[in-house]
Amino acid sequence: MENYLFLIILTLIVLAIIDLMVGVSNDAVNFLNSAIGSKAIPFKTIMIVTSIGIICGAVFSGGMMEIARSGIYIPSEFSFNDVMIIFLAVMITDVILLDVFNYFGLPTSTTVSIVFELLGAAVCLAMYKIISEDAAWNTISNYINTEKATAIVGSILLSVFLSFTVGMIVQYISRLVFTFQFEKKIKSIGVLFGGITLTAISYFILIKGLKGASFISGNAQSWIKTNEVYLLLGCFLMFTLISFILTRLNINILKLIIGVGTFALALSFAGNDLVNFIGVPVAALQSINIFRTTGADPDTYMMTALGSDDIVAPMWILAAAGVIMVITLWTSKKAKTVIETEMSLSNQDSGVDKFKSNALARQIVRSFISFGNIISHVMPRTLQARLDKQFENPLLEKGANKRSGEEPMFDMVRASVNLMVASSLIALGTSMKLPLSTTYVTFMVAMGTAFADRAWGRESAVYRVSGVFHVVGGWFVTAGCAFAGAFILAYLLKVGGIVTFVLAIIVLTIFLYRNSKSHDRKVKEQSARKLQLEKKDIQTLQQVTEASANQISEIITKTNMLFKDVIEGLINQDLLVLNTDKKLIKKLQKDLNSTNSSLYDFIRNLDDSSVKGSRYYIQSLGYLQDIVENVGVISSNIYDHVDNNHKPLKINQAKDLKYIVEKLGQWYSKINDVYKRQDFSKIDDIIEERLELQDINNQFLDRQIERIRTSENSPKNSKLYFSILLETNELISSTFKLIRLHQEFERFRSSTS
Repeated sequence: MENYLFLIILTLIVLAIIDLMVGVSNDAVNFLNSAIGSKAIPFKTIMIVTSIGIICGAVFSGGMMEIARSGIYIPSEFSFNDVMIIFLAVMITDVILLDVFNYFGLPTSTTVSIVFELLGAAVCLAMYKIISEDAAWNTISNYINTEKATAIVGSILLSVFLSFTVGMIVQYISRLVFTFQFEKKIKSIGVLFGGITLTAISYFILIKGLKGASFISGNAQSWIKTNEVYLLLGCFLMFTLISFILTRLNINILKLIIGVGTFALALSFAGNDLVNFIGVPVAALQSINIFRTTGADPDTYMMTALGSDDIVAPMWILAAAGVIMVITLWTSKKAKTVIETEMSLSNQDSGVDKFKSNALARQIVRSFISFGNIISHVMPRTLQARLDKQFENPLLEKGANKRSGEEPMFDMVRASVNLMVASSLIALGTSMKLPLSTTYVTFMVAMGTAFADRAWGRESAVYRVSGVFHVVGGWFVTAGCAFAGAFILAYLLKVGGIVTFVLAIIVLTIFLYRNSKSHDRKVKEQSARKLQLEKKDIQTLQQVTEASANQISEIITKTNMLFKDVIEGLINQDLLVLNTDKKLIKKLQKDLNSTNSSLYDFIRNLDDSSVKGSRYYIQSLGYLQDIVENVGVISSNIYDHVDNNHKPLKINQAKDLKYIVEKLGQWYSKINDVYKRQDFSKIDDIIEERLELQDINNQFLDRQIERIRTSENSPKNSKLYFSILLETNELISSTFKLIRLHQEFERFRSSTS
């Protein structure tokens, strides 16, 4: 038994460390996005401030640990073996679940995952007991702490609405006061804003937050509670004075607020969310310590002592967890992937939207537009004009300075509101010992402030709303997956014992290793195939030519490879290859669409002497999209034909298509060489070869017509063959138009040089 317990302890410690690393990778977006998005302070400074906040928050989090011990289930109804099964099922499921979400770059809620994992595992064992003892099903409430669990789930759901609403209202008022030209009002309104903001942060973090700290004595907490009003008033006067002094020294008070707010939010995160990562392992260690002194049977000894309020998490464990979180924050690559999702949804500019629109998002935006039109008719024109003037953003106005790509995604006013509102709400939840979802809170605050700031304009609103539904929907998926995963694993551990335990650890190790390798490969592939023009790099006519030539070379190479693969896949009836090629073509189309979305900024960034060159780039991009679309149609038709188990190609048909692949490959190789070397002296010869290719294609069309009249007896086969030849003709034609366009552009360059 001792060896088994030692193995469980070792496993839980390793899982706790992994869960900390995976969890911080997912939740880094919660406390970094505002500071990074506003670019108010250097990145290294942000990381240092955040690290200090995490360490302090970890020490403050002792009072939250009871959630894992007795917040969801009733320990007195479960034996020692049962609670250890619950803890193992929860930790293994949690690590897998969070790592999957990190891989796809989706911010999910670690609070939702841990709560529903505990609930799923506890419900599983409760049902097992009820069935084994032939008890009534209504006794399941005896095993689950329904009151506390309901309060936790309710607070999570309520926080979604409150976070968005409070963030929207505070941001709207702040923007009305400051406008987007806030620098002009820093020395006047900024003083009061600094006093209020810093007081709110201090109140919720230092006064409310200390309430949950295990090292604060009862007398000290009682004194804080008695003198709360005086402390609040004193903080306001002190911070207002500090703000006044700093503004007179020409120091931007908003930068101080963002720095303090980032520290506060990191502290709130660690204080509230540490239970999600190490609460279960700490509870397991405490359970083992309780059981060891009894010498009882692990299957019959009930864990009543685990629900005692006298059990406190060791300070050294909390501090060590904080250190691991900080190390992960500085080294995690997956954290950067997750940050991109939320930043894209709160960007003040339209940018490239990561999410497609859906029917619900379109209907909501349409309803808001209609509601806005009604308000516009009711509201006095003068008042409407004054309000609109407060929201004019000079950086987004037509004719604004050309953007370098280094501008902040939103300004310091919004960043300050994000940090103040999010940290205050999370700290309030911590003081009430409710594990609020920091992801819910920070994400919805960011969405509320973006909405109030009119960042969701007609150009991007439907995509932003769709993105919010996408992420929030992911949280509900998290809840379902967490409950089901822990439920199933708890059952397997209950019936399989040590065998299931060992197998689960082996599977988990393999899964994490493969997922880590896959994520690294995915990041490298995205960097390698990134086709989007960087706004800050393309300004002159020569740079347009070079960038376009590189892009054409890459697309031509990939098109040639994909065309060859799909034809071979058809000849060999290889559905797996055809399916892979279909996905690769979709990726290529997505990359080109992403590039197309950046055309607006690309054109604005060109210098005046190169503006006419933008027409060449736009047209060449259109032809490249046509080329990829042609290959996509061929691939889709072939895939459907093979997938539906229609007759394969005849020998003569396969021979003809192989010849076309060979000739087209040779032609494309020459085109690729021209653009890769940017030596266009042989471009006339390449254009002439186009006619030969089309003649060959037409000859094969005539052959197939003759076969139909004499020997062909498969309509589906003929239909596919014709579609391939006709679409290949279109492919050649699109490529020809691209090359001819380049000829015209070379003449234009010569005339302007």
